[in-house]
Formats: sequence, C-alpha cells, structure tokens
Amino acid sequence: MGSSAKAPGIAAGRLPAEEIAANFADLHPPLDQHQALVEADRCYFCHDAPCTTACPTAIDIPMFIRQIATENTQAAAETILAQNIMGGMCARVCPTETLCEEACVRMEAEGKPVKIGLLQRYATDALFADGKQVFQRGPASGKRVAVVGAGPAGLACAHRLAVLGHEVAVFEAKDKPGGLNEYGIAAYKTVDDFAQREVDYILAVGGITVNYGQRLGAEVTLAQLRDDFDAVFLGLGLGAVNALGLAAEDLKGVEDAVAYIAALRQAEDKGKLPVGRRVVVIGGGMTAIDVAVQSKRLGAEEVTIVYRRGKDQMKASAYEQELAQISGVSIRHWAQPKRLLGEGGKVRGVEFAYTEAGADGRLQPSGETFTLAADMVFKAIGQAFLPDSLEIGGERLELAKGRIRVDPGRRTTLDDVWAGGDCVEGGEDLTVAAVEDGKVAAESIDRFLRKEG
Repeated sequence: MGSSAKAPGIAAGRLPAEEIAANFADLHPPLDQHQALVEADRCYFCHDAPCTTACPTAIDIPMFIRQIATENTQAAAETILAQNIMGGMCARVCPTETLCEEACVRMEAEGKPVKIGLLQRYATDALFADGKQVFQRGPASGKRVAVVGAGPAGLACAHRLAVLGHEVAVFEAKDKPGGLNEYGIAAYKTVDDFAQREVDYILAVGGITVNYGQRLGAEVTLAQLRDDFDAVFLGLGLGAVNALGLAAEDLKGVEDAVAYIAALRQAEDKGKLPVGRRVVVIGGGMTAIDVAVQSKRLGAEEVTIVYRRGKDQMKASAYEQELAQISGVSIRHWAQPKRLLGEGGKVRGVEFAYTEAGADGRLQPSGETFTLAADMVFKAIGQAFLPDSLEIGGERLELAKGRIRVDPGRRTTLDDVWAGGDCVEGGEDLTVAAVEDGKVAAESIDRFLRKEG
C-alpha cells in the first residue's frame, strides 16, 4: 500500500488502479467447501451454547454449523435467516470477535474460536448464489404498516411483517435502500455490491413497496402515516454528526467521516476520490477505524487516529484497532483536539491537549499539548439523533437520553408507533442489534394488529 509523494495536500489518484483494487479486495475471503467442513468439525455443538446466547439475534449457531458439517448448506442458511434476515451482511460486518466467537468454548480452551462468522457467510452466500427464496408470505391480514427507513432495522421489520401477511410501505429518504449497510460500512468488508443483493433478497418475499426520496418531517409526516396506516415503525438511524466544537471547522479539508465513507462506497472509481497526504482522524469508534484504514488504502502517506481516552475505552474492538495498525495507521490515546490550524482557508494541522482521568473518572487536560500536521481532518466522534421530524401536535412521543423511548417490544409511548435501531434509547450502532429490533417490533406489531396485545 505505497503512496506517491508527488501529490501534495488533498488529491485523487495517489495509487495505480490495480493497487486500489487490491487494497479494497475482500477483507476476509470466503471459505471453500473443504475449509468450511474442516472448520465446522471443530464445533463442540454445545448444549445451551454460549455462542447462541452471545448472538443478539439468538441464531442457533451449533445447529447451523452441524447442518454445514452434514453438507446441508441450505438448511444452515434457513436456520440463520429465520433469526436474522441480514445474516449475510452480519457475517461480514458483525464484531464476532466480541460476541459469538469470544463466547466460543474453543476460544476458552484453545484461544482459537470456531470461525462462526465465516461459516455463517459460507451458508448464506450459497443460498443467495442459488437464488432460492425460502420465505413465503402468510395469508393476507388486510392490515397496512408504514416503515420509516430502509436500513437494517426497517428492512428486518418490513420482511417479518410481510411474512406475517401484512402489507408494508417503506419510506426512505435516500435513493437507495440499505442504510448504513449500503452507505456506512468500509468498502473492503462488503464487496461485489452485496448490500444491494441482500436487500433484493429481502424485498423478493413480496408485499413490500419502497418509496424513495421520502424524508420524515418533509415529504411525509408521522401524523400522516398514523392516519393512513394501521401501525408505524421508525427506523430513522442517526441523522446528525457531532461537531468538534472548535473554531474554523469550515476550513477546507475538515471532513465528516460518515459522509466520506458513504462517498467512497458509492464511487464507481475509488481512485478518483480525493484523499489527504497527511490525515488525522478524531474519534475512537468503528467509523474512525473505517475512514482511517480506507484513507491509507487510497494512498494517504500518514494517517493518525487520535482518541481522548485509552485503548481499552475505544468503542472499536481490539481486532479493528489491530487491523488499523497493521494497515499503517498510527493510534494515539489520551488527547483531545484543542485548535484547528489553517492557512489560506485550508486546514494545515490540529493542536491537541493531552488528557488524563481525574479521581472522578472525568477527563481533564494535563497541561501539555502537541501538534499534528494535516491536510485532511476527519470528524468521527459519533452521531446524534434529530427528533425534529417527530412533531405530531398534541400527542407526545417521549425521548430518553436524546433518543426514542421504547418498551421491550420496541413500542414507543404512542400505541400505534414502534421504533428500533440507532434512533432508540440504548441503540448499539450494530447491524445485528438493529435487525433484532426490527424483528422484535414486527412480532409486537403483529400481536397489536391481531388484537393480541
């Protein structure tokens, strides 16, 4: 992943096309049949398996691995998708190293878990390649449900509702479905347009229409949806990016990491996307890792992630931190941005203040500073929920900690409105958690529509 020093500042085309292609190839190449059978044979098929308990969607992991071991790949895929309709994407992006694989008994015994994520991909990829639709719509209920947002939560909810026999209309602000799976995942984690192929599979069950360019609070309102439909599900995601709170954030070269990742994912030619020669990323989560690694793979010479606390407090997993470092990214801890440095309207660097944890655990400056030169600075310090679109007049949809309050069935404080994914209190910023929210909400909505609760 070498780069050219001939292009100063922010520039495109730092690497030849063949090197870009290699840098954005599949991060984890799929298992072939022999590899899958060998890996499946490592599973102990535990009773009350801790891996299943650790899975947010409660996939019966020993069951699908046993099905792979007996070469019944389609049954394995059905076991996975029955619990997680986005099992294919989750096999690629789910932090299995901190969920099912961390809980694997093999991990405890040998320090080497069964490769559950790759086995899950092996099964689901085979099903998608075959093109077989294993889900059927139930008898028509005569009920109509509006789903706002075609991200993981919304699509999972829509699919389960369709299988249960309800008509579903999805309202999506963008011109493509998929949410963060389409716009927010590092390109090397989901190659060959897999996000859209998975969406096509989900919609193929029937009974779901998707309306694009429909933003809640603009083209459509919550009040209208409540009038026109029997129930509403909100899978809004997080619409705002947190600002650094510093002067001069409008300097050229100070970028929103989420928007940059989206532009990279949609680019037909990744080599045409401009990237800095010296890049600084501020943040410690998955977005920070993804934008840093991809900047390096586009040809940035120096990429540094700076996080305000220690390594163990970073939201990005230890695996992802290691991936960044072996990709040539430096990670510096215990520092927060103090001042953006510019010249001629362009960013030229960032001054940081070293931090330390006080007796009460709160961050405080140590009094020392340092400066990193940069011609591109990415803001990756999290996103925020925008509740403005929830204006509904007299009735109130309650928030908790700045997000939508829901009960265990993902029902909001309005009887006919449910919500899930990142927009709800406790949202985990994980595709697998959003899928579970959508699934749980759909079951609750079904009970409501059938007057069962």
